[in-house]
Formats: sequence, structure tokens, C-alpha cells
Amino acid sequence: MRIHLVGASGSGVTTLGEALAARLSIPYFDADAYYWLPTQPPFQVRHDPTVRNQLLKTDLNQHPNWIVGGSLDSWGSYWETLFDLVVYLWIPADIRIQRLWQREIDRYGFGAQQNAEQRQRSEAFIEWAAGYDSGLQQGRSKPRHESWLQQLSCPVLRLEGDLTVEERITAVLGAIDQP
Repeated sequence: MRIHLVGASGSGVTTLGEALAARLSIPYFDADAYYWLPTQPPFQVRHDPTVRNQLLKTDLNQHPNWIVGGSLDSWGSYWETLFDLVVYLWIPADIRIQRLWQREIDRYGFGAQQNAEQRQRSEAFIEWAAGYDSGLQQGRSKPRHESWLQQLSCPVLRLEGDLTVEERITAVLGAIDQP
């Protein structure tokens, strides 16, 4: 089973991916690990797209079953036919933004939020993420995801609302078991 999880930042893609991978005993790959070069602070320098795609392809090809989470809709047509199931996660923006602020504090520490440069990076990221539903910002957006999902030949499972991780796992397992 080759599963792709996609949604807005803060929608729970990584949380679901890691929990589902543990339940199914298959590896989880986070697209951010391929999209961004490792830097301090993180998420500052993008990987070359050709290199990033090849690195992810190489890692996925080492396993018959896997889960990959992230927004691969702009990574090229190769990815459109690779999956057995795509799971789209959506939750209201206010919940996502609250989660993202908490993640920023967890990642950089409350003290880092007092650092003007880090605070500016966090605010810019949150502002970008808040625009997901409207699609007015550059990059990942609900309209772009919706368009991409319509092009896929595999089943798409939509999980919308603030569901628990267990509720999401149950829904995915149900979709996998269906003929």
C-alpha cells in the first residue's frame, strides 16, 4: 500500500502519517525532509527540485509499502500515478493556526519567540499558512490541492473537520480494506 497524505500546514499530516505508519508497520516519509536543506534555523533553503525528487524516489523504492506526507502536487507528473490512496486532511483555519503557533513555540522555544528575527520568521510563516483556504498566497493552497486531487487516478479519501488521530486512522484503514 502506497499512501499519500496531503493538507494544509497544521492539518495533522505528519501526526497521522507517523501514527498510521506505526499501526501498519511501514515507513513514513515527510516531504519537508526532501524539500528543505538542513539548516539552522530550519526551513530556510530549498533543495534543488531534481535532487529532491530523486532522493524521495530512491527512498520510496526501497520499500514495497510506505506513507508519504506533504504537498507533492507541484513536484511533477511522476507523483500523480504513484499512489494507491491519497488522504486529504482539512480542518478550520483557526484550529490550524493555533496548532502552528504551538508548534513554533515547541520547535524554537518560548524564548526564541522573544528574538525579533525568529519572531518575524514565525509570523511570516503563520501569515502564509493562514492563507491556505483562500489560495491567495504562493505555494500550497486549498484551490491548488483541490485541482490536483481531481487529476488523480487513485481513490481520494477526504477527512474534513477536527477529527482525532484515532478517527482518522480508522477511516484510512477502512478505505484500505475496501475492494
